[in-house]
Amino acid sequence: MSSTYPDRFPAHIAIIMDGNGRWAQARHRPRVFGHQAGVKTVRRIVEDASEMGVKCLTLYSFSTENWSRPKAEIAALFSLLREYVEQDLQTLHERGVKIRILGSKEGLKPDLVTLINRVQTTTADNTDFQLNIAFNYGGRDELLRATKRAIAAEHTEESLTSEVLESFLDTAGLPDPDLVIRTSGEMRISNFLLWQAAYAEFVFTDVLWPDFSRADLEAAISDFQRRDRRFGNLSASEVA
Repeated sequence: MSSTYPDRFPAHIAIIMDGNGRWAQARHRPRVFGHQAGVKTVRRIVEDASEMGVKCLTLYSFSTENWSRPKAEIAALFSLLREYVEQDLQTLHERGVKIRILGSKEGLKPDLVTLINRVQTTTADNTDFQLNIAFNYGGRDELLRATKRAIAAEHTEESLTSEVLESFLDTAGLPDPDLVIRTSGEMRISNFLLWQAAYAEFVFTDVLWPDFSRADLEAAISDFQRRDRRFGNLSASEVA
């Protein structure tokens, strides 16, 4: 995409994909119909983001709080994940996409854990594009799991620094998101990347996820590029 500020292009974009259920409801269809449409949008946006020069994309797929949803809907979401992987893994692998699944494996069925491991192993050496899928993920849960791993590694109060804790996060080794987008008009982060998004820019759009397009992604990036990111410091004009 052309840009007025090419030096301000986000390397890592994270998206809270929201609105599938409302999209389906507006069409008098069951919620699973919206989730199916949402998967099609995932395919488009992964390809679009890569073509536009984004290096890392993180998608919030299923949160630790989503277990409270009806069992039939949860089963449908899990089925869609399996379907997406089975249909797209080889294509993504051939395109050089490296996939990491963020989140806990606790509570997942053995076949789903096996599938997650296969996805990550198959694409482990790819370097063209990083795709993270936050599945059974919660920011608070991630921080708790990371802390427990640090303790298990015998880190003490003195040795446990920010850098050390980051090495135990699900996103270890990845850059923090520059831009977080949430669709559907909701204006909250819903326990997503609490540590990593400390200095991210946020864009909230009323567009429901199944309708989210390349143009919407470009608009969010343009919004991001117009902002002055100070990371707690003063801007150049304020210093002057």
